[in-house]
Amino acid sequence: MPSLCDAFRSIPMRFKMEPDINLMKEVPELYVWPQEDQLGVEAQSYGDGDGDCGTPVIDLQGEFGCVVEQVRVACEKCAVFQIVNHGVEKELVDRLNKQSHRLFSLPLDQKMLARRSPDGTTGYGVVRIANFFTKLMWSEGFTWVGSPSHHAKLLWPHDYQGFCDAVEEYEKAMKKLARKLFSVILQSLGIKGRHYARWCEDEEGCAGALQMNHYPSSPCPSQTMGMAPHTDSALLTILYQGGVEGLQVKRSDGAWMLVPALPDAFVVNIGDLLQVISNGRYKSVVHRVVNNRRDRFSSAYIWGPPLNAVIEPAAEVVDSKHPRLYRSLTWHEYLVARAKHFSTALQLFTTTPVENLT
Repeated sequence: MPSLCDAFRSIPMRFKMEPDINLMKEVPELYVWPQEDQLGVEAQSYGDGDGDCGTPVIDLQGEFGCVVEQVRVACEKCAVFQIVNHGVEKELVDRLNKQSHRLFSLPLDQKMLARRSPDGTTGYGVVRIANFFTKLMWSEGFTWVGSPSHHAKLLWPHDYQGFCDAVEEYEKAMKKLARKLFSVILQSLGIKGRHYARWCEDEEGCAGALQMNHYPSSPCPSQTMGMAPHTDSALLTILYQGGVEGLQVKRSDGAWMLVPALPDAFVVNIGDLLQVISNGRYKSVVHRVVNNRRDRFSSAYIWGPPLNAVIEPAAEVVDSKHPRLYRSLTWHEYLVARAKHFSTALQLFTTTPVENLT
């Protein structure tokens, strides 16, 4: 089976870590974004929920039929929602958050011992979407796929077990929650076939990655960008905001809406592959992170199918009034296209592909 490294090997990262932004008192030119992007967190619309999305909050312990309907409405109107009573213990979330603070508080030279290789997927480094922007983002991140022990031992040769335990237990809980959410989403679309439903079972080898992010306090938040606008390439993402706001999603009218950092809630957003499966009924959401004068720590669990699994519009969402919009693909194929074309990658897999994308 192909790996994530295989998908990225031909498109290595061109950016390297710059001097430690945690120590900067001014914003270097390389981090100053164009005027049209210089919109600090305090200047953004929170969304009024009238005719557009106001970030629905869904209680997963509610009556099942109501939960399915709420998810359907949220996915169709917003492609992002928050969940509470999700079954993940607060103690585990707090423990992971504590380890994230411990991780990013290390000196830069120590974090660089666990740096990600240009064609790699795990370790410390610049986010991969940086390849498509001329300015650097005011953030730092660690990506974990599978056991974190190799990199953790480089960071803490004699005291790594607590970190590994927290990450592995959190990832296990996120995987379970992702399968549950995906099952609800399938039912909200009326999809009953086994082709996709089997991914809700642990044995199918679905792929997941845990992305820890740190957005240091910015000397001038109106000039910097924590994470540039993008969609996620997988099925869905489950995000813990860490109690500090900064995540924004793009509304259908083009305005940016700040997603509240609710206590004990996770943010769930639809990814590109789910847009394909739903035949465009559920759109992957464009989102970004803006900086402020507070440090912000977040943890995103990005969940997708086996890398060689066939992705295509489900039969239940295709008919004479809703013709098939996408051809069949695998996640591996999509990741390769995404690494080359970024925001236009999904167009390559439409039934009427855009020409001249090379």
